[in-house]
Amino acid sequence: MLNNDILRRIRFVFDFSNSKVIDIFAKADKALTTEQVIALLKKEQDEGYQPCNDTVMCQFLDGLIITNRGLKEGAELPAPVKQLNNNLIFKKLRIALELREEDITAILALADFTTSKSELGALFRNPSHKNFKACGDQMLRNFLKGLSIKHRGM
Repeated sequence: MLNNDILRRIRFVFDFSNSKVIDIFAKADKALTTEQVIALLKKEQDEGYQPCNDTVMCQFLDGLIITNRGLKEGAELPAPVKQLNNNLIFKKLRIALELREEDITAILALADFTTSKSELGALFRNPSHKNFKACGDQMLRNFLKGLSIKHRGM
């Protein structure tokens, strides 16, 4: 999935305005203008489309975590990762929304997607762990779909 698609879907799920998206980026020390946000939210074929690189997407997710949970006392802003994958995106969303395995399973079920507890746990393991499983686009897409059903009833 493209980072722009993920950003668009998260914005839709939580009904964020452009100014709210700017505020979320600001929490992660990323200054964006309204025009830049609009360009990131455009579809690939639209004029003025701006690709959302992994660093920018990571800053948005870190900002979402800080917005929802706050920054730990004495902690510094996390450095954005240079290479983001579906597992990290899923993990950051889980942290931002304070979801447990049961919550994620229920959200995926809303999108008619079933997964076992062990399969879900494998997604959040260290990539060097023998039971690590890469998160596919389909699972991330269904998770975002389940979130939209849960939060917006759609």
